[in-house]
Amino acid sequence: MAERTLVEAVNDALQTEMERDGDVLVMGEDVGRAGGVFRATAGLRDRFGADRCVDTPLAEAGILGTAVGLCMAGWRPVCEMQYESFSYPCLDQLICHVGRYRWRTHGAMEFPLTVRMPTGGGVRAPELHEDSPEAYYVHTPGIKVAIPATPGDAKGLLAAAIRDPDPVVVLEPKLLYRSPRGDVPEGEHLVPLGRARIAREGDDVSLIAYGSMVHTALAAADELEASAEVVDVRTLKPLDEETILASVGKTGRAVIVHEAPRVAGFGAEIAAVIAEKAILDLRSPVLRVTGYDVPFPYWTVEHEYLPSPGRVAAAARTLLEY
Repeated sequence: MAERTLVEAVNDALQTEMERDGDVLVMGEDVGRAGGVFRATAGLRDRFGADRCVDTPLAEAGILGTAVGLCMAGWRPVCEMQYESFSYPCLDQLICHVGRYRWRTHGAMEFPLTVRMPTGGGVRAPELHEDSPEAYYVHTPGIKVAIPATPGDAKGLLAAAIRDPDPVVVLEPKLLYRSPRGDVPEGEHLVPLGRARIAREGDDVSLIAYGSMVHTALAAADELEASAEVVDVRTLKPLDEETILASVGKTGRAVIVHEAPRVAGFGAEIAAVIAEKAILDLRSPVLRVTGYDVPFPYWTVEHEYLPSPGRVAAAARTLLEY
């Protein structure tokens, strides 16, 4: 076990999986010589060569379109989108092609394509560098979506995505890239897709979050006088409904936290699952603490946009007093 940052864990996963399987390659803007904007691919070109760590033109639709052909030729490409908002030109490829190939071939063709991208705010970046676009990908049939909150999960979820026969979008919270550090298993390490984790046990209210908001939820739990359970969703699709419903069944109260805009955000899906399958367990309404329905604001006011521990704790107190 080694102590690493989240971005170091991503690099570790890529090195381990490229060593294990010669069909795995990494491609994206500046991933080779520069090692990526966040240095997630540092050292890969030197170790595996320019044919397996490929610097591409600044053309995201071209990156993903090329990866489609590579998948069909038997490769397992891992595409890096330099920032989450830069992936929007790829939506045509994802929606029209990547998510549909297994369906088109009646299950005959696997499509082991992984798309990695930094996500979320809190790093004082300019416009189009701090979005939370997870709902676009979750809504696309045929695409799996994972988002880690710890370095160990960053390595394990990415490795599971690379080995998966279906396309997976892995969203990496850039706020967590270099803090906090955490234990990461050496060698091969898998965290199965579709399994949430209980980040903190509690009895009175469930705080359900993913990515960097898991840490916001944990901080909110520290502010509460009551016992809060924190659920780290980890994989948005497939969603681990069983763990979420078990937590809500125990506490009878749920606060869902995400930094994406509120309307049609993924929290609405979680709330619907709770309403459909745990309505008789609830002692109060389900509340959401989210970003606002505006473009992600400039860095000078981004702290007003992002859910804070205080906002989450206030929502939890509302339920506890209901």
